[in-house]
Amino acid sequence: MTTTNNIGIQVAKQPAKPCTDIHCPYHGHVRLHGRTFVGTVVSAKAAKTATVAWERRHFIRKFERYSRRLTKLHVHNPPCINAVEGEKVKIVETRPLSKTKHFIIIEKVSAPHVRFVEHEHLRKKEKMMADEEASEGKKEGAKKGAAKTTSPQKKPEEQKEEKRKSEQEEDTSLQ
Repeated sequence: MTTTNNIGIQVAKQPAKPCTDIHCPYHGHVRLHGRTFVGTVVSAKAAKTATVAWERRHFIRKFERYSRRLTKLHVHNPPCINAVEGEKVKIVETRPLSKTKHFIIIEKVSAPHVRFVEHEHLRKKEKMMADEEASEGKKEGAKKGAAKTTSPQKKPEEQKEEKRKSEQEEDTSLQ
């Protein structure tokens, strides 16, 4: 059995299964330093890579208010940790491992949620679906309301007579 390295950061639980990844902080030769963040795994489709995102507050001076912004990072996902989509993880900065990866997952903070909603594009889809349902409901309501308020159709002869009367009234008002 391989030994686990002391990574210099307190974690609740070190990984139980060993791995042979050289970029693993526990079983490889990577040193950790710098910033530490906690975020949610948005995607874990690539091999040994995960995308972690978290919201932060950004102050806007003009309006004296805070806006919510999203930070997304590509991080190294060691096989001994193997974080999946929806899990909350703790990440720490390290030397550049690739063009876009400068962070490593060191522990899972919580298990994945039952219903994980990815940030932006899924919220937009849900909103669009809700708007479509609401518009369909309005159309159905308008049809039902129109059926109740419509008066019986007049005969063509009666319509012609009303048209003649209105034309005569217009002619007299013009003279």
